[in-house]
Amino acid sequence: MGNRLSKIATRTGDAGTTGLGDGTRVDKDALRVHAMGDVDELNSQIGVLLCEDIPETMKHELFSIQHDLFDMGGELCIPGYTMITDAQVARLDALLEKYNADLPPLKDFILPGGSRAAAIAHVCRTVCRRAERAIVSVGKAEILNDHPRQYMNRLSDLLFVLSRVLNRYAGGSDVLWEKERER
Repeated sequence: MGNRLSKIATRTGDAGTTGLGDGTRVDKDALRVHAMGDVDELNSQIGVLLCEDIPETMKHELFSIQHDLFDMGGELCIPGYTMITDAQVARLDALLEKYNADLPPLKDFILPGGSRAAAIAHVCRTVCRRAERAIVSVGKAEILNDHPRQYMNRLSDLLFVLSRVLNRYAGGSDVLWEKERER
């Protein structure tokens, strides 16, 4: 594991490079750095979601997901290092099963919105999809463990499902796309 920062303003990135956890320096616009940034942004957006009125159990689950995302950042930061495992992907599969169990089947497309918490969950979902695309790009250019990509795919699905749950928790329902709506 790389050194911990003892100060934040190091000035080492002023020339447009950043240090990875293994000590190598790469351009700040490298695919790996984009992926790290997208995962970090997702973690921050989940932090915003955690500020909302959401079920306590869901808060604990999202807090665990934040830790997983921090681990994923570590894995992306250290080429060849593995921190995301089958167990973490399986935990998301279990959460998907748990939260899907009480939801009505989808018959229409859903628009982002409803309650504030649900809308934030949708923002998290879209940031997650972007992070997933960035991870796929890294995996095409370099050797990368499959689990981060799988984890992000499951997490974006979970965030969609949680948006539906959160609308119900707030006393509402899904916001449906109206195909025949007058425009």
